[in-house]
Amino acid sequence: MIRPVVLVSALFACVAVAGDKVDDLAAASLPKLKEWLAKNPQGNCTLETAVRRKEWGDLTKQERKDYTDAVLCLQAKPALTSALAPGAKSRFDDYVVIHILQTGINHDSYWNWGRYADDPVKSPVLNGDDYSLSGDGYPVPHAGINVPGAPESIRVIPPGNGGGCVMSGPFVNMTVNLGPRLQFSLSDVPPNPQKDGLGYNPRCLRRDINKNAAIWTTTNRTYDLITQNNNMHWFQTVMEGQFVEGNFGVHAGGHFTISGDPGGDFYVSPSDPAFYLHHTQLDRIWWIWQMQDLEKRLLDVAKTRTMANNPPSANGTLDDLSNLGVLGGDVRVRDLMSTMGGMGGKLCYIYE
Repeated sequence: MIRPVVLVSALFACVAVAGDKVDDLAAASLPKLKEWLAKNPQGNCTLETAVRRKEWGDLTKQERKDYTDAVLCLQAKPALTSALAPGAKSRFDDYVVIHILQTGINHDSYWNWGRYADDPVKSPVLNGDDYSLSGDGYPVPHAGINVPGAPESIRVIPPGNGGGCVMSGPFVNMTVNLGPRLQFSLSDVPPNPQKDGLGYNPRCLRRDINKNAAIWTTTNRTYDLITQNNNMHWFQTVMEGQFVEGNFGVHAGGHFTISGDPGGDFYVSPSDPAFYLHHTQLDRIWWIWQMQDLEKRLLDVAKTRTMANNPPSANGTLDDLSNLGVLGGDVRVRDLMSTMGGMGGKLCYIYE
């Protein structure tokens, strides 16, 4: 599991609400963090100096626009990974390349799913106005989302009302360069010239914002995930989804909520700017879970070194390396476990 800090740092380089019970749990965790820091000082990283990450809807309109302008800035800068991936054309694409390559091994604002689970297309994140991350795609008839391994009665999540190119907002003219890697239900998505999805394949950003999938990201499900799983194995298992048991989990639920191309592609989904808010929310949920037992959970890792243990691999350890490529090189897992002082002091943030 990797904290999505590298993109946020790059974004800052380009940049010249009522609470719920999960929010309350986060706020109640801060005294525990303060107590831990008193026993384990992290240099200049303190509660007072830590960056405070806010929910998208709690940012001012100017702050939201600063963020999307920064994404557009990254999309205008030349890629550093073109030799590795011919399809990479921008600094934004560099993040997609690293994710594609690391998907089988690893898997400043955030999107609080629970606030908008009833109708995410009306949320300030995805409503399509100038201060959003753009909205839904134009209507295109298409099949629903087939969830492999799920019980037959719920295997197909009904489609949303989109499916085509996004119609408004900051990314209405965005070009997706990499992927796809997986098979889509959208018939007009052109195949990538390379099997690994790293070839050049320019096309529009498609979305099918799906409230039928958003039911897996409600506040109650998120709260239960945090409070009912006492070790990393079960926290990660429930978060990722137990498809055979009919639990799609908040991770898959968030991806399925965005859906479309590339949001519905497990490998290439970072090509959709909404991916980063989704994964920062996952980081927030992990952070809140850690706060409940810091002494134990800041060192708690689980599962094998490859996704679904395919190919078979040993169990992961704190000394394993996460290869972030041009984005950060090799980083040990233990240096990514804490938002307060991790990566040699480069990480210093908390969530509101």
